[in-house]
Amino acid sequence: MNMELSGRGKPSPEKSHRVMARDNADPLSVGIGLNAAIVAVLDNEPVVLIVRKDPDSAGATDVLPFGPFNPREHRTLEGGLRAWVQDQTGLDLGYAEQLYTFADRGRHSEPADTSPHVVSIGYLALTEASRDHGLTHGIWRSWYQFFPWEDWRRSRPEIISAEIEPRLKLWAERAVTNGSQSGSIARADRVRICFGLDGAAWDEEKVLERYELLYEAGLIEEAVRDGRSAAQSWTDRPKLGLPMQSDHRRILATAIGRTRAKIKYRPVVFELMPPEFTLYELQKTVEAILGPHLHKQNFRRLVEGAGLVEATGEVKTRTGGRPAKLFRFRKEVLLERPAPGVRVSAPPSRN
Repeated sequence: MNMELSGRGKPSPEKSHRVMARDNADPLSVGIGLNAAIVAVLDNEPVVLIVRKDPDSAGATDVLPFGPFNPREHRTLEGGLRAWVQDQTGLDLGYAEQLYTFADRGRHSEPADTSPHVVSIGYLALTEASRDHGLTHGIWRSWYQFFPWEDWRRSRPEIISAEIEPRLKLWAERAVTNGSQSGSIARADRVRICFGLDGAAWDEEKVLERYELLYEAGLIEEAVRDGRSAAQSWTDRPKLGLPMQSDHRRILATAIGRTRAKIKYRPVVFELMPPEFTLYELQKTVEAILGPHLHKQNFRRLVEGAGLVEATGEVKTRTGGRPAKLFRFRKEVLLERPAPGVRVSAPPSRN
């Protein structure tokens, strides 16, 4: 699902920062970058704001909004992030929190590259999306285009049984052939736990673990681009989602896992909602983020019983259906208990 709201973005500040630093910096020095995984829900689809660049060697064109931290211009890291996002996309960020520090060696490496190493401070931002959002650059793209195995709203994704499961099991068995029995056991257990195989439960929060497992096994395009030895052993590598430049798909996986976890203990899902909404719209937003389909009546009892919402007294007329009551987030719940999230229970995995 590619929701383009504007044209191709400006030249990447990540690359510009590295080019400028190459001329006047010690190659052993370290630069500080700022990344934003900006998440919204548009037409019941979880979307992330990306900026497009020329294809890299893996054919990837998508990057997260990024810019260098300049202590002369930016008083804080978050202030620098907000400035870069505004400059690249025209979007004024609302809710944002620091996600993780991404500092692996080689995360931006290029042939004959001597530029300083860039350590990125990742941020997660949540916003309400609309087609008239005022973007100047960038597009909203469904995060399931990057991680198709994470979308359980209709059923267990076919890509798991058809493409991922047989190859990961073969990868785990290769350690036995190579004489590394202990490694085989560890790999097999990780495969089973991460992807909910052989009776194990599916954990929707293990987004990063699943991505890193596929990278380690050499099954995604970034592993080929980065020269991972495991990637050379596959002659029939499947297309497992869209690649992203640098390590931005890893950053996005971290953001998705954080979002899925956080909506269960903090009311951050309402950052994705308009001021007034129906319970159906709220349910579809939660389903979009978590992946699995949720039972309608159980969900309604949950959010109303937990005091998360209150009726506005107004209704919304739907085409071909009965008017639906409108609700709003009940802010008082923040003072009543420490963890007022949407504590939904996903249905059991269907292996």
